[in-house]
Amino acid sequence: MESFTDVAYILDGFLMVFAGILVMWMAAGFAMLEAGLTRTKNNVVILTKNIALFSIACIMYYLIGYNLMYGDGGAFIGSGALLSGFSSDDLGHSVMADFFFQVVFVATAASVISGTIAERMKLWPFLIFVVVLSGIIYPIQGHWTWGGSELGGVIAGFSDFAGSTIVHSVGGWAALAGVLLLGARKGKYAKDGSVRPIPGSSMPLATLGTFILWMGWFGFNGGSQLALGSKDDIDGVALVVASTNMAAAVGAVTAAVATQFIYKKVDLTFVLNGALAGLVSVTAAPDGGMLYAMIVGFVGALLVVFAVPMFDKLKIDDPVGALSVHLVAGIWGTLAVGLFTDSATFLAQLKGVVVIGAFTFIASLIVWYILKVTMGIRISEEEEVDGVDIHETGLEAYPEFKRN
Repeated sequence: MESFTDVAYILDGFLMVFAGILVMWMAAGFAMLEAGLTRTKNNVVILTKNIALFSIACIMYYLIGYNLMYGDGGAFIGSGALLSGFSSDDLGHSVMADFFFQVVFVATAASVISGTIAERMKLWPFLIFVVVLSGIIYPIQGHWTWGGSELGGVIAGFSDFAGSTIVHSVGGWAALAGVLLLGARKGKYAKDGSVRPIPGSSMPLATLGTFILWMGWFGFNGGSQLALGSKDDIDGVALVVASTNMAAAVGAVTAAVATQFIYKKVDLTFVLNGALAGLVSVTAAPDGGMLYAMIVGFVGALLVVFAVPMFDKLKIDDPVGALSVHLVAGIWGTLAVGLFTDSATFLAQLKGVVVIGAFTFIASLIVWYILKVTMGIRISEEEEVDGVDIHETGLEAYPEFKRN
């Protein structure tokens, strides 16, 4: 007969595996969202990037990243060889379940970048950047937080339940560094400074992508409870999932009302990003309760409604609004933990945001710059006019619809 310890071990491992599968499904959500919010002539590369970045993240996190994040080492970085230094007995749950649940988070951070630099970046420099991000940059800052080193006490007391900063803002900072060196799409900004809208190809695809992400987030946040072996644990998972859902719902409604008020029409793209902003915002403390989820989801969505035009005024071209959703709402969600919960102080949260943000942005900027001066990161003007797809892959997303 199995002991209570065995049952807890089984349930905890099952939670990580099942939640990890849900988070992996978010890769499809990102692919559909990005494809829907960009033009059809660039959709094949969007889809290629999303399946390739997920695959690269899995390989690099196994070879290097997991150990740098959780291995024994100094305050700055972990050390060790692959997963051989980790024991299921020491962890209290399956090592491979833990690895699988962690690796899908790395891919999420990389997915944030894909949409921001869409429609004008070369494929291979982007994939090389994903190698560095998933193998080195993400794990190092993860070592300071979930890895437990606290950077020698510099960010002691920092709290981020499922990754508003550790995953989403990290992806946002890396994307911002890249887009600043990359520049805007051709024709996005007129000489007089006005913004020329570039509509996406498919609102149905973008909406499908959002629903997939919404569903996957239940694994993202719910699985971060990391345990299912007791009544308290399942109560915790249930609270996290319910709160996550509420933040998204409030975010969507808030964006709908805000755009009706500001633009006199409901803007679906803002509604979709409002839901996602609610999800990103609550991720730092989805165990904070339903009222907390409503507050952070409401503010997160409002921030996105104002951040998207703000980035355009700064001529920072973000085709899918990923910077507004993942960076801005991620920062807000992290700081909100210090404002509305007892999990951490506001100062501890602010220090974490600044330290992790500065490290990720500077490290990413260096890598992007090296790629820019060595192999180039931007496609030619001709390639941009024709579309990235035909030049980078020789394929078209919808060849039957091609005009003669």
